[in-house]
Amino acid sequence: MNRDMNASTILREALDEIGDRTAIIQCKSISGGDINSAYYVRSERHSYFAKINNHIPPRFFQSEAVGLELLRKTNAVQVPNVYYVMEAGDGTYGLLLLEWIEGEKTEQTAVLLGQAVAHLHQCYSQHFGLEKDNYIGLLSQKNRLYEDWIDYFVDCRLLPQIQLAEQKGRMPTYRRDKIEKLLVLLEQWLPRTCRPSLLHGDLWGGNWIVGTNGIPYLIDPSVFYGHYEFEIAFTELFGGFPESFYRAYNEIQPLSPEYKERKELYQLFYLLVHLNLFGETYGYSVDRILERYVG
Repeated sequence: MNRDMNASTILREALDEIGDRTAIIQCKSISGGDINSAYYVRSERHSYFAKINNHIPPRFFQSEAVGLELLRKTNAVQVPNVYYVMEAGDGTYGLLLLEWIEGEKTEQTAVLLGQAVAHLHQCYSQHFGLEKDNYIGLLSQKNRLYEDWIDYFVDCRLLPQIQLAEQKGRMPTYRRDKIEKLLVLLEQWLPRTCRPSLLHGDLWGGNWIVGTNGIPYLIDPSVFYGHYEFEIAFTELFGGFPESFYRAYNEIQPLSPEYKERKELYQLFYLLVHLNLFGETYGYSVDRILERYVG
C-alpha cells in the first residue's frame, strides 16, 4: 500500500469530520520525529500538521491531545490547536491533526519561552502526578496521585524505568545495587513536600517550536504535576535552551540554592528513559551519576 496515498485518504476523512470540506491543495511528507509519519497539509481553508501511525500503543495520540489541552487551559504557554484525534486499531492507522505552526526566532523568543515555562510552573495542583497514565516517547509512563514528591518520583518515574531496563538486559547487578542504595538516600537531596507544578514533562530542545512573531510553542508533552526543578534539569541535559531562557525563567520562578546539587538526580530519570529507548550508549551517563551520589 502506498503510504502517501493512504495518508491522503485518512486526511481527507479527518478534514471532512472537522468541517473542512475544501480541497486539499498540498499533502507533503516532512520530518517530524522518529515515531510517526508526519505531514504538512494545506487545504483551501487552512494549514495543518498531521501525525499518522499504525504501530502505536493504546491511547497514544489521545494522551498527547489531553496533554496539549491541559497546557492550553493554563494560558501560560502556547500550544498548537488539536483538531482531530483517531486512535490506531487492528490494521488501521491512527491520526493526530494539529494546527500548523510556522515562524522564525527573534531575539526575544528564548526570553518569551523562559517566561512562559516559569508561568506554567506556577500552575499548581494539590497532588503530584496525574490521574491517567501517559507516554514519554513510546514508553508507557505510570501516573497516580501522590502527596509526597519523593514517593511519586520513585514509584512512577524511577522504578518503572529501572524495571524496564532489567527486562531489556540493561541493568547489570552493579548498576542495580547502586540504584537501590540511591533510592533510600534520596531524601538527602530531594524535598518530600513542595507545591506540585504543572510540567510539560519532556521539555528538551526538540519539543518547542516557533510561530508567528517569534512566539514559542510547546509540543509533544508528557504532562504531570511535580517539582518544577525536575523540568529545568532536563532542559540542561541535552541543550537547546540559551542562557536568556534561564535568566527570564529565574526572574519569575527562581531556582533554589539546592538545585545544582540535586539536578543530576532528576536527569537520571531521563537518562534511564534513553537507556531503555536507545541502549547502552547512555549507560555510562547513568553510571556517572550513580557514582557521584553513592560511590
